[in-house]
Amino acid sequence: MAFALDKIRNVCLLGHGGDGKTSLVESMLYMTQETDRLGNIADGNTISDFDPEEIKRQFSIQLSLSPIRFKDHIINLIDTPGYFDFEGEVMSGLRAADAGIIVVSAKNGCAVGTEKAWKEVRKRNLPAFFYISKVDEDQADYEAAYASLRQAFGNSVTPFVIPLFDANGKSEGVINLLQQIVYKAENGKINEYPVPANKQEKVDRLRGALIETVAMSSDELMEKYFDGEEFTMEEILEGLRKGVIAGDISPVICGSAYTGLGTMDMIRAIINYGPAPNEIRVERGVDEEGNALEMRYDANGDTAIFVFKTVADQYGRFSYFKVMQGELTPDMTLINSQTGAAEKMGHIYIVKGKKQYEVDKIGCGDIGAVSKLTNTRTGDTLTKSGTGAKLRGVAYSEPAYSRAISPKVKGGEEKMVSGLNRLRDEDPSFTLVNNAETKQMVISGAGDMHLDVICSKLQSKFGVEVELGEPKVAYREKIRAKVSVEGKHKKQSGGHGQYGHVKMDFEPIYDSDEEFIFAETIFGGSVPRNFWPAVEKGVREAMEHGVLAGYPMVGLKATLTDGSYHDVDSNELSFKMAARLAYKAGIPNAKPVILEPVNSIKINIPDSYMGDVIGDMNKRRGRIMGMNPAEDGTQIVEAEVPAAEITDYAITLRSMTQGRGSFTTKFERYEEVPVMTQEKIIAEAAYHDDEE
Repeated sequence: MAFALDKIRNVCLLGHGGDGKTSLVESMLYMTQETDRLGNIADGNTISDFDPEEIKRQFSIQLSLSPIRFKDHIINLIDTPGYFDFEGEVMSGLRAADAGIIVVSAKNGCAVGTEKAWKEVRKRNLPAFFYISKVDEDQADYEAAYASLRQAFGNSVTPFVIPLFDANGKSEGVINLLQQIVYKAENGKINEYPVPANKQEKVDRLRGALIETVAMSSDELMEKYFDGEEFTMEEILEGLRKGVIAGDISPVICGSAYTGLGTMDMIRAIINYGPAPNEIRVERGVDEEGNALEMRYDANGDTAIFVFKTVADQYGRFSYFKVMQGELTPDMTLINSQTGAAEKMGHIYIVKGKKQYEVDKIGCGDIGAVSKLTNTRTGDTLTKSGTGAKLRGVAYSEPAYSRAISPKVKGGEEKMVSGLNRLRDEDPSFTLVNNAETKQMVISGAGDMHLDVICSKLQSKFGVEVELGEPKVAYREKIRAKVSVEGKHKKQSGGHGQYGHVKMDFEPIYDSDEEFIFAETIFGGSVPRNFWPAVEKGVREAMEHGVLAGYPMVGLKATLTDGSYHDVDSNELSFKMAARLAYKAGIPNAKPVILEPVNSIKINIPDSYMGDVIGDMNKRRGRIMGMNPAEDGTQIVEAEVPAAEITDYAITLRSMTQGRGSFTTKFERYEEVPVMTQEKIIAEAAYHDDEE
């Protein structure tokens, strides 16, 4: 059945790794009888973490969908990973969500992942709910956890459900402040009790704060409040809902996924205070001519869907989508605005974990899936009318950690690349580049764990074993002085011989970015014109290997000044060889140096880490170019640093800033390396040559 737009809630579960997101989803499914058993992460039988890699590692690595139906509503739960290496999955989940549930452990309180989740939710102007988990476990401290949230995110953080502790400080239930009901888990059931007399004063105080918030939602309610009139429950719910949707209130629910305490309170809060898709979002993008457009959720409009996640295996693609306009039915044909291709929908599904349930309709604002869309990728918009509307895609961070990747079995390159391209369909946050200069395939992702999971999936899904190694740096060589040399190639082996003789000047190019210039100043035909191209080709081929460490030579001007030839024995090959001999004789005497790629880097960090980051950057031969405040209160350090010094920077920065730092980098230019560094590069190149 298709749900009405106002009955749909799309929420994304976010937070630090290990704080209990997947367990909360499991509890919500169980308490609404969407599943008949409560799965456990340690047992590998949860609905959300169904991928073999997740079961093996016991944490989420990709987003999953778990819809629950409750009181004529559907809540699409989008469970996302908490570990930073899988941030791309969080971005995909948030693209489809209309609110965020930030899960926080009562043991740890506000963590780095909590801060990041809040930042991403607020960046998108989405309402935020907090769920403080594990309140019944040893070492849990609800008050400290709540205080840490309040300190980090301000007065909008408001308790709606609080824990109930006995005289010994042991959790025995939760209290719903609005309903003034105590819930206790007893013999597998959740039972209701009145608020104990010794807790009533606290409940009245906290409930009063909620009522004050309701009063501020409208002038009419404010007047009623000051007149001492009681609000109806409908007025309270509506006032709180306005505050949540506006971002003025971030409800805090607490509980235990294991016992189910607080779970139904969380579900009711999502329904009562969470927005329908059309209440919070206006989809933005461009039309086929590149002009800005807005698409509002309209159940009666022409069908438009947005693909926010793709799952790929050896059998094909499975696309998760959100219906942005109209409704989707099987066998409908939509036009992909990115590719212009027509895509027939075929069977459409509701997805719960790894299971798919075929349906005959998915309404506006709802989430579903379709298989075998051959020309559609994550981030694509498909429309019935073929208007060419392209909605805003999924914003992934730039990959920051790179490794060289190669198959363990020789000759497996094609199969490896094919598998990686299939995996990129479901995870566009990593890149694969064939570096022709270093003759390596280079894979780049968010971190070492991210790449490790990709390699494991490559083996399990496509049967390709690979190994990762240090990516080579694309050094280059250049000369700093002018030399005049000659090269003579002479060979006699019966019959026609080979004869080529050139005199050449080699000098550095200073006034342009040209990598090679060939010129001639021949007089009197000492080297016939038809052999000049062979001389140029000989130098070009020789430049592929510099004389210091074998890296390509750049910035070289070669001038053919003189030479000689033989009427019978001279040919193109002879002059090409003569040019190569001249290169080998002259370049070592032209003060050659090694050049290294230098990148610009922008490092976003909280101010408290500034000293550590700058000190580390100086150790990496970086030059600090400036520091600027960012909009979110952090600092951006701008620097220039050799590319060779930041191959592991993603891991170092994460460690140095406890995961709070991020950076982007791009190539700027080549510069001479210092003498000590050059000696190391030459020695390393000689070592590898000896090994080969």
